[in-house]
Amino acid sequence: MKNTPHINQTAEISDICLLPGDPLRAEFIAREYLLESKCFNRIRGALGFTGKYKDVNISVFGTGMGIPSMGIYSYELINIFGVKSLIRIGSMGGYAESLNVRDLVIALGASTNSAFAGQYGLRGSYSAVADFELVQNAVKACEIKGIKPVVGSVLTSDTFYSDTNESDSWKKMGILGVEMETAALYMTAARYGARALSLLTVSDHLYKTEELSAAERETSLNEMIEAALETAVLTKREGAVK
Repeated sequence: MKNTPHINQTAEISDICLLPGDPLRAEFIAREYLLESKCFNRIRGALGFTGKYKDVNISVFGTGMGIPSMGIYSYELINIFGVKSLIRIGSMGGYAESLNVRDLVIALGASTNSAFAGQYGLRGSYSAVADFELVQNAVKACEIKGIKPVVGSVLTSDTFYSDTNESDSWKKMGILGVEMETAALYMTAARYGARALSLLTVSDHLYKTEELSAAERETSLNEMIEAALETAVLTKREGAVK
């Protein structure tokens, strides 16, 4: 077993891991979807579990909110604990008129207003994109579950309460909506040779008077969770992860 300042491993960690932002959502997934689940981390309330779904070992770990938190946990999961494929499951605010609340978005790319990429010393702008095989498997998983996903680019924002409104500009560039973690996940995975994907449920829309009720949010997130679990199973069975 291994330890870092943020993860104190007390059980096996699979090489494929689902990453909800809310640690309690990780606990919910372990309880409701995984068989024989065991908790592998409780440090800082970042709950992590490993169990079986359709006889496949899958881990789930709550990363918290924002780029710094995702950057820390994805780095450690990849480099210290050997995770090869990471699938974020979270919510987003919609920009595109074609999007509606409850839609499931497969984030093909993630633009950002963050300076996270500056650490890599690149003389230009880095395009943070998902792993193609994970995208393919997510599309297949959605077909299996009877879900019609929207595939496109999102914005990963450093701010939730922003002093300026840039949404119109991002919307003009075809950005589907906004969330707070995906770009950091995609960059970290690219830098250290792992696979990454974000599946996002539209929980509200910045240009429409729509948002999920508590009951609708639960149902919609469950659809996303099941699509992510099916994606993990397809990925493991097709040999993308050893």
